[in-house]
Amino acid sequence: MDLRAYIRQIPDFPRPGIVFYDLAPLLASPDAWPVALGRLTRGVLAHAPDVLVGIESRGFLLAAPLALKLGCGFVMARKPGKLPGPCLGHDYALEYGKDRLEIQQGLLAPGQRVLVVDDVLATGGTLAAACALVRQSGAQVVAAATLIELGFLAGRQRLAVPYIHVIGYD
Repeated sequence: MDLRAYIRQIPDFPRPGIVFYDLAPLLASPDAWPVALGRLTRGVLAHAPDVLVGIESRGFLLAAPLALKLGCGFVMARKPGKLPGPCLGHDYALEYGKDRLEIQQGLLAPGQRVLVVDDVLATGGTLAAACALVRQSGAQVVAAATLIELGFLAGRQRLAVPYIHVIGYD
């Protein structure tokens, strides 16, 4: 199945000059969504994670069902002020601004095998920041995964871990 047929490219969103790769049609398809999740599962299995960290918000859509399929835990990496209690945080630069990710303290244990999940790898800033945040907790980042990689933006070069994707645009 060609999963690219289920991805819409929306120009000038969220800002002029940016092309947004919208996976909503894929999620809405009862045929394409299970295929995409199955392919992502096969790519991730070899890394044997204990926990998946999903990046807000579209990364949650992939990481939560993937964690259920793999039989492992799921932890949210969110923007500031969205999680209760003490949090660890990491500031980073985006291709169109600055941002911060946080996770709740105590959800990741030192030495745990963590795989970080998001929807799209573009320039790599958000995924690299999430990996740094996991390391800050003392856990081990074993790999990162996305549904879509925009290879022409070379974001993979910012990752110091094995990387898995299902759909690539070069």
